[in-house]
Amino acid sequence: MNYATLAAIAQEARAHSYSPYSGFQVGAALLSSDGRVFTGCNVEISTLALTVCAERVAVFKAYSEGVRSFRAIAVAASGPGYTPPCGACRQVLMDLAGTIDVILVDSSGRIEILTTAELLPHPFGPENLRRLHDHPDTP
Repeated sequence: MNYATLAAIAQEARAHSYSPYSGFQVGAALLSSDGRVFTGCNVEISTLALTVCAERVAVFKAYSEGVRSFRAIAVAASGPGYTPPCGACRQVLMDLAGTIDVILVDSSGRIEILTTAELLPHPFGPENLRRLHDHPDTP
């Protein structure tokens, strides 16, 4: 699948956004290594801190179906310009998808391609926990 098609799927997913408080609609399309696509949209509730982003919805849908290997994620937002994943989504993507391409889609359908490593250059990850476990007395 090419990235223009993945971007279009993310734009379609954006239409399902439930964002009555912010009005900021986001859609995501996560491409697995076997070619399947998992979509997500942001879902807001009145306690905005418990809102779930489109990227996390897509990743969690994939994981709930047993998929663990990915190539790219496209993120399409309703605002002007490109909207990269928030910090929480960047961490989830690094932990659960690894270094993959991130296709940012603006409201006119133009794309910019980065990697998760470029978006989160010094992530906290499983290796940090292993180091702690391997050396418990190290401050």
